[in-house]
Amino acid sequence: MSTSPAIATDNPRATGRRYSSEEIQALKARDNVTNFRYIAGIYAVIIGTAVITIWAYQSYAAGALAFAWLIPITILAVLAMGASQHQLGGVIHEGTHYILFADRKLNELASDWLGGFPIYTSTQAYRLHHFAHHQFVNDPDRDPIATQAAESGHWLDFPVTHMELAKGFFRLVWPVNLLKYMVSRAKHSAMPQDSNPFSDGDHVASPLATQIGILFAVGVPLVMVGLVAFGYYAAAAIFLGVTWIAMVAYYAFIPESHFPRSRVRPVISDRATIIGRMSYLAVVYGALTLAEYLTGAPAWGYYGLLWILPLFTTFPIFMVLREWVQHGNADRGRLTNSRVFLVDPISRYAVFPLGMDYHLPHHLFASVPHYKLKDLHSLLLRDPEYAEKGRIVKGWTGVSREGNPSIVEVLGPEYAIHGDDIFINESTLEDAEIKDAARIKEHVEASQRGRVW
Repeated sequence: MSTSPAIATDNPRATGRRYSSEEIQALKARDNVTNFRYIAGIYAVIIGTAVITIWAYQSYAAGALAFAWLIPITILAVLAMGASQHQLGGVIHEGTHYILFADRKLNELASDWLGGFPIYTSTQAYRLHHFAHHQFVNDPDRDPIATQAAESGHWLDFPVTHMELAKGFFRLVWPVNLLKYMVSRAKHSAMPQDSNPFSDGDHVASPLATQIGILFAVGVPLVMVGLVAFGYYAAAAIFLGVTWIAMVAYYAFIPESHFPRSRVRPVISDRATIIGRMSYLAVVYGALTLAEYLTGAPAWGYYGLLWILPLFTTFPIFMVLREWVQHGNADRGRLTNSRVFLVDPISRYAVFPLGMDYHLPHHLFASVPHYKLKDLHSLLLRDPEYAEKGRIVKGWTGVSREGNPSIVEVLGPEYAIHGDDIFINESTLEDAEIKDAARIKEHVEASQRGRVW
């Protein structure tokens, strides 16, 4: 524990950095078009993976393809879908920082409907989780990555040797541990946590408001799958319609006080977001039932194989790997809390979605869109301190010719960082509307006196 931490400043004049605020501001510019291309690319991978896999299973059922082909095709499909779900997490990540699109409403709607809802979350829920991570990065008491790790047990005791890293990975991929991680992450995202500075801990929301949503998301499909399995398609459709109407009526008329409150004002009300989220799921569940009725193909089975299975296996594996390499074996310093990663395109798609390979510059200037982070990194390299302290990691193993450590190496004892600097990133909130700033300031002051990870 540091008793008198050095608090880093973000004032270029105070540090003699060789870039201007105008150059940074230019990189923060965003539009309402560019990210649609990235989102379309993600959905192209999702649709292509589904089409190929379903074709393979249908061909096997027709006797036109040997069973042996299904094994590698299924493994590759689950990997590709988990990576694509992680990419959708990247879409939410951009939306969380209000940089997916320039228009606020478009940013929120696209982030929710094209990124969050498909993986059973919402932008505002993730925003509370992620803002705390940014402002209090690597704070053992306030960074949700740390507080969730304490509950789910997926973190490693950095620094780690190669053998310890391998053991940690095998523990991670054990199905029980993956389920534990996803349950913990869902809880931290869906429900207010006392440790999160952006949750309004003084307000007691109705537990039923959360439970109804979980029941609809999880319970309704279980009933529908049972009805469809016995050929009761009409009953499944009626059940879905009735439960959706009841759910919408419940959320439309309950008092505002029943919803959780936060210190970050939502772009779209919590009421509208949760109704939209459940409506999205109703459309998906209805479409699966209709597809199975019209084609006779096991649409629900394919959904389980190609979406739910990756959601609880490869998706969390890629997420945890990213958390390990981005912040493991790092401290709370301004330039040492994360790194830059130069990796191959497949690793970038699966583990570092939408600019998360340039994670250190992102933590310094979170309002710069992902497609400009490489340029931001080049700009920051003009700063001698950034060039000296900013760690550039290259590849997964070994050490590059230029002397850059690999991902495996940077997590080991040789690259352990244990500085006393504590960087509180006030710029995290520059695009957000904050309520009760005084309470957040209390967390800032406590964090400055707190522990160094």
